[in-house]
Amino acid sequence: MNAEHITRLLRNVSDGSLSVEEAVHQLRVMPYEDLGFAKIDTHRALRAGFPEVIFCQGKTREQVAEIMLSLTNHNSKALATRATREMFDAVSAVVPDAVWHEAARLIVVDRADKPPDDGKYVMVLCAGTADMPVAEEAAVTAETMGSRVERAYDVGVAGLHRLLDRKDKLLGANVLVVIAGMEGALASVVGGLVNRPVIAVPTSIGYGASFEGIAPLLTMLNCCAAGVAVVNIDNGFGAGYFAHLVNK
Repeated sequence: MNAEHITRLLRNVSDGSLSVEEAVHQLRVMPYEDLGFAKIDTHRALRAGFPEVIFCQGKTREQVAEIMLSLTNHNSKALATRATREMFDAVSAVVPDAVWHEAARLIVVDRADKPPDDGKYVMVLCAGTADMPVAEEAAVTAETMGSRVERAYDVGVAGLHRLLDRKDKLLGANVLVVIAGMEGALASVVGGLVNRPVIAVPTSIGYGASFEGIAPLLTMLNCCAAGVAVVNIDNGFGAGYFAHLVNK
């Protein structure tokens, strides 16, 4: 249920193609639909600009499928994070147009018209190949929300020439998401090169002294470059969502 849906509903009542009773029936699920085990916020897109997102970790396959079905009955887009292949199989049985993004661990339904390209884009970078699952979570999230995304992977500080080869794309981005584990230095380097917001994502990739992402988190929080904001460890979804809001 979003602004476009409400507008169409009211116009249909106004021109007589929809009865008041049917409109009331459709509005009855606002602001949420109670599934018993979950209360689906059908009002989220109208209020916040994007539908409620399913965090799949800890849920059963059946719960994820039922929530996704509810969301897609009310919205042209739906997104499920930290999903498994088994969860996708359950979802696709009831929502056939769902798409599985294995690297990102995301289930996506996108029935919306593609927005016109305004030249703005989000740049997603990651330090190493092992950081790619978090990077893809950020990239696919921003794309699903409607942003154009450019990617540059395996461009960490151990070989800065790999990063500088993408200088034109870096400087042209409207906002950058920088993902790194180990010591997390890539965010500081990128922040010192560009005049755009940088969203830093520490990952849990690294040897023991990285403390499953605590070390890069502290490095990014203590970044000397201005214009760098930091999200939680491995939170590619949060970074992609925030990047889209900045981009648009």
